[in-house]
Amino acid sequence: MALIVQKFGGSSVADAESIQRVARRITETKQAGNDVVVVVSAMGDTTDELLDLAGKINSAPPSREMDILLTAGERISMALLAMAIHELGVDAQAFTGQQAGMITDTEHGNARIVDVSPSRIQETLSDGAVAIVAGFQGVTESTNDVTTLGRGGSDTTAVALAAALNASVCEIFTDVDGLFTADPRIVPTARRINRISMEETLEMAAHGAKILHLRAVEYARRYQVPIHVRSSFSAHDGTLVTDNEEEGSMEQPLISGVAHDRSQAKITVLGVPDVPGSAAQLFEAVAAAGVNIDMIVQNVSAHHSGVTDISFTLPHEQGEAARAALAALANEYGYQEVQYDNGVGKLSLVGAGMRSHPGVSAQLFAALRDAGINIEMISTSEIRISVITRSEDLDEAVRAVHSAFGLDATDVEAVVYGGSGR
Repeated sequence: MALIVQKFGGSSVADAESIQRVARRITETKQAGNDVVVVVSAMGDTTDELLDLAGKINSAPPSREMDILLTAGERISMALLAMAIHELGVDAQAFTGQQAGMITDTEHGNARIVDVSPSRIQETLSDGAVAIVAGFQGVTESTNDVTTLGRGGSDTTAVALAAALNASVCEIFTDVDGLFTADPRIVPTARRINRISMEETLEMAAHGAKILHLRAVEYARRYQVPIHVRSSFSAHDGTLVTDNEEEGSMEQPLISGVAHDRSQAKITVLGVPDVPGSAAQLFEAVAAAGVNIDMIVQNVSAHHSGVTDISFTLPHEQGEAARAALAALANEYGYQEVQYDNGVGKLSLVGAGMRSHPGVSAQLFAALRDAGINIEMISTSEIRISVITRSEDLDEAVRAVHSAFGLDATDVEAVVYGGSGR
């Protein structure tokens, strides 16, 4: 008997028929002799609808009350799913994040898990029932206030419960058949990845791949929780995310996939004094504004000019905060100009095999050159190369690089059943 944690996203429980289909899948897992804990997201677009409704009521709704509102979506899903499982003759009990023992910090809207005390879940499993947990939510230890974990937080809920319960695996059910070598909406010939390391998955998630939430993968890597990404609409094998070596496995493939990100913007600060401490002053101001920096490039100062230019990328939604912080510095330190560009996109090539294979960068840049795509910024890690291009060139760049590295499948493997890819 195994203990399995299963997570079903919003598209998997979008309506009554979908909930019944998910209930049958959970029941089959239970009747196969497993203990089953299920984490569920809000139905379909419920969270977006609640956000829109709140915006019509209050232009700047209080974060505490927003968390109370948004957690309602998962509560609806968990109750309906428990009812559907009961209808199939299997006992099931639904639990809120608080009842499941998800303890978080006090950061409303983007809380982090600080402890998991799943005693009620363990009691339910001991009684032979399926435990259904509302994802995306927890409760603060000090004030008992409801919190939410941010977008994709149900993935993190599932992995955290799997770690606390010492589950055999955490199955993440979405509306695609696993992780693919690229987004199938852009690359129809994308190939399903059978097995991938936590390190590679972290890089893919951090640089635009949307199937798994970055924090969930970080949590899984820290506590060595295997993740099995599968579709709730099919019986395909999906993708296993694990650092455990497969018996008889050969060397890792050179490239695992191509990720892309449209959520980035670029800021260029012209005329930064080329003296020690200037970069520190600039980025301290940006950090104080709560801005997350991704890629950074500093130009070599022109001969005898005494100034340089610094460019960096950041999330779109943090652009105004960064511009305001830099405008305050411009007068004090004499910056010539602060340029903001939201027409960029990021492409990332990821693969553990590139550690030991020279020439990957040259092959990447040649593919982009042959496709007529210009590169504006470059960033690398041991297993990743990222480039910034114009946003309108991003789709073509992804397809060109995917083909150049031999990642195209001969048959169409990627099917998006529910329409969202999550």
